[in-house]
Amino acid sequence: MLRRVITLFAAFALLVGFGVAGMYLPVPYLVASPGITLNTIGEDPDGGPIIRIDGEDHYEHDGGLSMVTVQYSGGPSTRMDLFTVLSAWLSPSQAVLPEEALFPPDRTVEEISEAQSVQMNDSQTNATAAALTQLGIDYDTRALVAGVGEDLPAAGAIKEGDIITSVDGDPVDSKEEVVEKVGDRTPGDDVEVGVDRDGTEETVTLTTVEGDDGTPIIGVLVSNDMDFPMDVEISVGDVGGPSAGLMFSLGIMDRLSQESLTGGHRIAGTGTITPDGEVGAVSGVEQKMVSAAREGAEYFFVAAGACPQTFDSAATGEIEVVKVGELGDAVDALDAIRTGDGLDALPRCEPN
Repeated sequence: MLRRVITLFAAFALLVGFGVAGMYLPVPYLVASPGITLNTIGEDPDGGPIIRIDGEDHYEHDGGLSMVTVQYSGGPSTRMDLFTVLSAWLSPSQAVLPEEALFPPDRTVEEISEAQSVQMNDSQTNATAAALTQLGIDYDTRALVAGVGEDLPAAGAIKEGDIITSVDGDPVDSKEEVVEKVGDRTPGDDVEVGVDRDGTEETVTLTTVEGDDGTPIIGVLVSNDMDFPMDVEISVGDVGGPSAGLMFSLGIMDRLSQESLTGGHRIAGTGTITPDGEVGAVSGVEQKMVSAAREGAEYFFVAAGACPQTFDSAATGEIEVVKVGELGDAVDALDAIRTGDGLDALPRCEPN
């Protein structure tokens, strides 16, 4: 009898031991936590402006137009243990995600980091374009060939760095125009493409092929090369991704405007931006709202597509959420906040 008791006790202890040990085994999950906030009309850690403008009169104003971030812990090279992940799952301000959400298995960490840097650079360019458009300041755009696919019609005929100037004789000055004009045909049709190569104009005739989505393509990656009448430099350190585009645009506008956009109020927000000012939804809004509330923001701007996330945040009810669909909506909301006129009519997120 005693031997049986001892055996059962030993088995129980072994089971508990395995259970405790299992709690500290690394698991393929990420933890998303509230990250840092950066006031785009404020100063960087070195004491200089986060948004620096050269070649145009610019101004400094009180208030805040803050971008907010999410801090991710874990990953293929720094996996967390199960105990830490479970603790985060129980936290109202954190979220647990599968590792693949940020680190797809077919991409290296270096590739992901590089892609995020490119997205950040693109968001700054798009933000500058959107801000200047909103202010009525003209700038030039060119359709730059950023890459040429192998074994596709453009290979050997068009080179990276070329500027596409026309499609079938019609002038084009943006990526969107090139895509639209090439796509307005049936795969197998010919298309004449005019290019500027180091100042020399050339015209090539290519036969389109069917792309992965069924649309006709010629095999070039085109980006918008924008020539602004001023230099805009944004310094945010190692932060990557496209989600600060909206707040960059507002920050640039505030720098270029004699009158403050905020009237001294503190605003935070998140959302991508296109050159024409369309605001896109991003993830991590739940954690970003917590960051904004902790920093004392009064209002939080968010794209309409991200509205459902705002009701799942630990900061829900602690900060006023304003829904924006385009940059002009954000500017109108700032006008209401600054003047106090029309606050009740600010667009809000509605629960499903």
